[in-house]
Amino acid sequence: MNILVCIKQVPNTEELKVDAAAKTSNIDTIPKIVSTFDQCALETVIKLKDEDASVKIVAVTIGPDKAKDVLKSALSVGADKAYHVNDPKFENIDSLATSFILSQAVKEIEKREGEAFDLIVLGRQSNDTDAAQTGPQLADYLGYPQITYARDAAIVDGKVRSKRETEDGFIITDAALPAVMTVTKTEYDLRFASVKSKMAANRAEIPILTAADLGPDAEAVWSPSKTLETYIPDRKTGGVKIEEETGELSAVKLTALLSDAGII
Repeated sequence: MNILVCIKQVPNTEELKVDAAAKTSNIDTIPKIVSTFDQCALETVIKLKDEDASVKIVAVTIGPDKAKDVLKSALSVGADKAYHVNDPKFENIDSLATSFILSQAVKEIEKREGEAFDLIVLGRQSNDTDAAQTGPQLADYLGYPQITYARDAAIVDGKVRSKRETEDGFIITDAALPAVMTVTKTEYDLRFASVKSKMAANRAEIPILTAADLGPDAEAVWSPSKTLETYIPDRKTGGVKIEEETGELSAVKLTALLSDAGII
């Protein structure tokens, strides 16, 4: 079974600092990491490999030279190969353009590997944009069925089966292969790389795919959505906490406050 896992390098938002007065942040200087849900996606497919040694995992990312670090991270915890989509034409693209480029990368990698992918896995959404659109759009471009918000994955009777998170709880969903799956927070912990596996990942050869490699449609890709303004939302003021001796007294206090405010 061949699996492609799509991962993204994002700023480590735990170290994000914002200057509200200057309307600036340190987002360009803080460390970069694998997007959180992409880490979950990677762990999910590696668990499939733990259960079946014949599973082959290829990782791919789109980004500048520095983005190669997330591919090394994937190789260090269990991915077998990695491809880096790296071209100045792909800088600052939106999710629609990203999903199209990934669809072309899927075809090019399949051609180079000589095998088609049975399953393509992504994180539910990325830490930086939180759009949650790339996975579903990629499935649409490829014409594949999709499972979103997956908590796990298993291959059952030639299909991918997942415990899918919904607003009302969980449902078990099957999809025929080949399929696209987006992964949310999993029920199991992420694994850590060993020193030996990190050293091996650093030595690994990671092919680069440029716009020219992905064809004329990829070279002409453009983003229909644009960022018009970046701003820091006004911080909401705190509410009023009512703690009278009894519920009845608290209700009277609340009524008086609402009346004084002209609400009732």
